[in-house]
Amino acid sequence: MNTVSVREHARLTTGPVPGGSLDVASVPVSAFDWLCQEAQRYRTTGAPLVRIEGRHWLRLDNYVGVLETPCGTRIEILPKHVHGESDVASARRVLIRMLQVALHLPVRDSGPTVLQTFNAPVSEWIIQQFLKELDALVRRGLRFDYRPVEEETRFLRGRLLLARQLRQPAGRQHLFQIEHQVFEPDRPENRLIASALAKVAAATRDPENWRRAHELEHQLVELPRSRDIAGDFRRWSSDRLMSHYAAIRSWCELILGDRNPMSAMGQWTGRSLLFPMEKVFEAYVETCLQRMLPPDARLRTQAASHYLCRQGDRRLFQLRPDFLIEHENSVWVVDAKWKLLDAADTQNQYGLSQGDFYQLFAYGRRYLRGNGRLALVFPETCRFEKPLETFDLEDGMLLDVLPLDLESGRIREAGFFNHHLFCPPVNSAA
Repeated sequence: MNTVSVREHARLTTGPVPGGSLDVASVPVSAFDWLCQEAQRYRTTGAPLVRIEGRHWLRLDNYVGVLETPCGTRIEILPKHVHGESDVASARRVLIRMLQVALHLPVRDSGPTVLQTFNAPVSEWIIQQFLKELDALVRRGLRFDYRPVEEETRFLRGRLLLARQLRQPAGRQHLFQIEHQVFEPDRPENRLIASALAKVAAATRDPENWRRAHELEHQLVELPRSRDIAGDFRRWSSDRLMSHYAAIRSWCELILGDRNPMSAMGQWTGRSLLFPMEKVFEAYVETCLQRMLPPDARLRTQAASHYLCRQGDRRLFQLRPDFLIEHENSVWVVDAKWKLLDAADTQNQYGLSQGDFYQLFAYGRRYLRGNGRLALVFPETCRFEKPLETFDLEDGMLLDVLPLDLESGRIREAGFFNHHLFCPPVNSAA
């Protein structure tokens, strides 16, 4: 199998390219043509996967993960988390850590040493963790359940269905209409596990994952597969007797495509697993903020209580900041942006977008009533290690641009952050 590792927004072509770069790569003609077809399909749904640049070049969008073409070419798309070149191992490590935190995945053996020695695409890491969790579940024991069965037999077993027995026609009195209980593993949780296992067994290309998946398939051969994935997830039991199933549910949801913690995130089509990087970073920031906030602070995501303007009785253009933090009498509006800044590039405003400032200004006018503090959170890089000087939006509104360390999940200058976040601004309102 041909595996190509690149970063988001990389360019793909069919001709020869210089090696060692994650921003330019060569793919087979069959994979190139298939990506062109997929570009059109994704464009109609409003989620561009690649952009066509002439007859010989494609540019990837902001999706990360693994994309596998019908010809067997596997394209691993990693986050562009540093300026200039980066190595595959560090980019893969950052993506795995962000997915683990953002999706609240219960990972076994997730220490730094394991991540550093893991040398396979992200999809193989997901398969590996699922198989580890399933192996632990099998060792502990699957949950069986009683299922009622009604049948006609030559012997009496269970409960005789008297009304149906009395209606037996002549010549069939020797047959019994009975109902009994069968103790079997056919329950929603096990059906979903069997479906997820079948999917990863067909998708994996890692020898160790392939071996473990097929060993587990032989052990669980009696488990039926789910015919209604969404319905079985709704019927997944969370009582005390099923507590040991809780960890594997996250992996089943991710593999079977039923998990949707945020808009358009995590779609596994065939053997492809893609995530919009902006959504991953937004979920990562949310989890990091939750860890940093005091217990009595409230973090609201995608607040939608205000609009930009009115026309008569109609309210127009809903304003939805990523995060709204409320603590005592203070309110802080926070937006997360997946973009690399350069603190030394004052000529180009550090790489900041004027549209983002307009957006935050509108949030401040409505959610803070024109007086308070706002923040933009960007990934930390070697060119952006400390908060920028505070931006004065006048009339009592101040905007901070803060770096988030992707390795530790901490916002730099935490004391600075907490000081401003929990000092109530004058005349602020919830």
